[in-house]
Amino acid sequence: MKAIIFDMDGVIINSEPLHFEIEMGLLEELGGKISKEEYETFVGTTDYHMWSTFKDRFNLKPSVEELMNIKKERFIQNIQRIELVDNFKEFMLMIHDEEYSMALASSNNKMAVDSIIEKFGLRKYLKVAISGDDVTNGKPDPEIFLKASEKMNIEPHECLVIEDAANGVIAAKAAGMKCIGLQNKNSGNQDLSEADLVVNNFNKLDINLIKDLCK
Repeated sequence: MKAIIFDMDGVIINSEPLHFEIEMGLLEELGGKISKEEYETFVGTTDYHMWSTFKDRFNLKPSVEELMNIKKERFIQNIQRIELVDNFKEFMLMIHDEEYSMALASSNNKMAVDSIIEKFGLRKYLKVAISGDDVTNGKPDPEIFLKASEKMNIEPHECLVIEDAANGVIAAKAAGMKCIGLQNKNSGNQDLSEADLVVNNFNKLDINLIKDLCK
């Protein structure tokens, strides 16, 4: 194993409650409404996929691009409310000390990804950062993870993905990568059973476990 690829929302940052608040608030403003359980099926997918689905179902007046921009602006306005996932930074520093390459592959938009990288000073640790704006097909399609491995010049089978969402785990395995599922209660009831290992905290992971998993 030569590289670890992190999802962002629910893996690096605890942002899913904020996404839910903004997205469901906007949907209800426009006359639509879905259950929390149905909302959780969109976790890990792109904004475009979610808002195009809502626009068609509820005949929303704004364009998909306008809906995405409203959501993007509200997310950035509330970025100060976001915190790192427990023990992520300690894990990242351990991986950095072991000289593995690290990448971020998030379905979130580029502005949000760049804002989070700057807010938490992650730029110097990440070899590559890919956003939902950089791919044609969102998770569960493997495109985003394959693009991250290509940009790092590292073969997919030499990459390990850490994901909190069912769509992300499916994408990682479809890319031919090992995958650790991170159970984050804020991400809802996600089926991570296809992951090679499931944990509920980064403090459950050490370098020997990672090496054994990737043999």
